[in-house]
Amino acid sequence: MPVLRQLRERFARERPLAGRRVSACLHVTTETANLAVTLKGGGADVALCGSNPLSTQDDVAAHLVKDHGIKVFAIKGYEHIRAALAHRPDVTMDDGADLVGALHMIALNRLDDLARPVRKWVETLAVADRKALVGGVLGSTEETTTGVIRLKAMARDGVLQFPVVAVNDSDTKHLFDNRYGTGQSTLDGILRATNLLIAGSTVVVAGYGWCGRGFAMRARGAGANVLVTEIDPLKALEAQMDGYRVATMAEAARVGDVFVTLTGNVDVIRVEHMRAMKDGAVLANSGHFNVEIALEGLKQVAQGPTRVREFVDEWRLDGKRIFVLADGRLINLAAAEGHPASVMDMSFANQALAAEFVVQQAKSLTKDVHRIPRELDAEIARLKLQAMGVTIDRLTPEQQKYLTSWEQGT
Repeated sequence: MPVLRQLRERFARERPLAGRRVSACLHVTTETANLAVTLKGGGADVALCGSNPLSTQDDVAAHLVKDHGIKVFAIKGYEHIRAALAHRPDVTMDDGADLVGALHMIALNRLDDLARPVRKWVETLAVADRKALVGGVLGSTEETTTGVIRLKAMARDGVLQFPVVAVNDSDTKHLFDNRYGTGQSTLDGILRATNLLIAGSTVVVAGYGWCGRGFAMRARGAGANVLVTEIDPLKALEAQMDGYRVATMAEAARVGDVFVTLTGNVDVIRVEHMRAMKDGAVLANSGHFNVEIALEGLKQVAQGPTRVREFVDEWRLDGKRIFVLADGRLINLAAAEGHPASVMDMSFANQALAAEFVVQQAKSLTKDVHRIPRELDAEIARLKLQAMGVTIDRLTPEQQKYLTSWEQGT
């Protein structure tokens, strides 16, 4: 992770986060460990919890505590958001807006909407302490598409209590992490969980955002017949022009062998779709939350689950077998290791710079969702190219003048 390493060296010299408490709710992986160490090197007092109960790598969590003295509240299979909030952060970091969401439920006194452990802890706090918990946050950063959607809805409804930097909106994040990272790691997770032969199979990709694009590309590269489902006419048209078959989920359900959801929405694959599927259909999710496959509906009409191998549950429905991977959670992190470090290098460089930006600019930022300044985005790309040994051209003075002048034409 050479870009993040260079930022860590600067952070160690300049200490831009000195005296700040940072609570991060992220996937606890080796790549996240490098981010946490960078934040600590910048002077931050860091507390880290897992953003998904199946994505925590226990050896990484133990390493951060033992070798770096970083507070980590995570173990595979569990969530510890309460501990991250009890750290009383100045800055929060999210992958799915869980910390920000919990803070705002506290601010709005909607305690019944909190997870039980968080609610029980909040109920022990005085009203003044609850207000101070939320009021003490300078701002937040958000890693993922799903979280940004939630945060923009909060801003639209006028309830957002502090500024948030949408790291996911950075070009050096979504164009690479979402497309190439999710594309490769999703396929990796499916293969590790099932050992299926992808070549010759029909793979249904639900959603043609950057994550869906990336996975469709990788599935086609492995020899699959790829079928895309969409609700956005522009994205559907793009998928068609990219050479994929586009259909409704009702149509896709009858022909698909492997189904992967990457939409950020709820109930993308419903019971009526599962009833139409072939015997042996495989269902996986690579969207942030485990709501894209209607598992509760499946439980009501099917027999199971029977664990047939790690991360693979068999359900019996209408005399057919339906296989659900990793309880419908992120397949790339539950059954594999998530994105390669080289792509997370840019994503977490964005996170580190976003934290610095929040600390420096919080007083001037509105209570809205902001993107990281474009010059910082471009700097991350420059550093990445440099680390890869790639050089590019620069504009000559004449070219610069031509591009900024209205007098010079054809």
